[in-house]
Amino acid sequence: MDTRIAGPLLELNKAVPSFEESGLPPVPFSMKLMPGDCMVVEARSTSRATMFADLCCGLVPLDDGAVRFMGLDWADLHDRELNALRGRIGRMTRRASWPEFLNTHLAITLQQLHHTSRSLDEIVAEAARLGELFGLPGLPVLRPSMLSDVDLLRAGCVRAFLGRPRLLLLEDPLEGSPVDLQNPFLSAITDARDRGAGVIWLVRNNAIWQGYRQGITSIWRLADDGLVEIRTA
Repeated sequence: MDTRIAGPLLELNKAVPSFEESGLPPVPFSMKLMPGDCMVVEARSTSRATMFADLCCGLVPLDDGAVRFMGLDWADLHDRELNALRGRIGRMTRRASWPEFLNTHLAITLQQLHHTSRSLDEIVAEAARLGELFGLPGLPVLRPSMLSDVDLLRAGCVRAFLGRPRLLLLEDPLEGSPVDLQNPFLSAITDARDRGAGVIWLVRNNAIWQGYRQGITSIWRLADDGLVEIRTA
């Protein structure tokens, strides 16, 4: 069952990431993402974008400040609580994330199987529906190395949106993607936001998100001096 929260869905409160652990600038990061927001974060470095997403997930040690998701400080939580909260996050990452020892359908469903109590049949049925939405003939069962880059991209979309996540951290899948992926991707973002999810869309090229411009609630840049909000007219 979806629950609404009154305050920010995600809050970085003067969070200073450990440079040694992340490579992010060791300066205070502050921002708030409300339920239903879609925030664009421009980041020229893909590795830095990935580490920023890790920061939002409580995976980067802090030298100061706090990161809170759904009102809870990641630093205060134990393993069971961490797993439960991370089960509410959908991610697309440019980091290598397809284990070759698992067939693709298992890699897609693993997060939901590990972090939630949903049945396998329920998860597989939802994943197959999302696969068709993103242009796959169903749920791919081959090893990741046997799929094309385009089909792995589509499978990554399925994995990110599976389980009605409350927070979506999306390292841009549209750059260099097939044209037919754009509408399903933007439609999935809109549906998630309508359910109260918050979206952080990490991009290298600011032309990518222009087709969704009216839906963007704020624009930020991940720079050498930290996270900087870009004022728009």
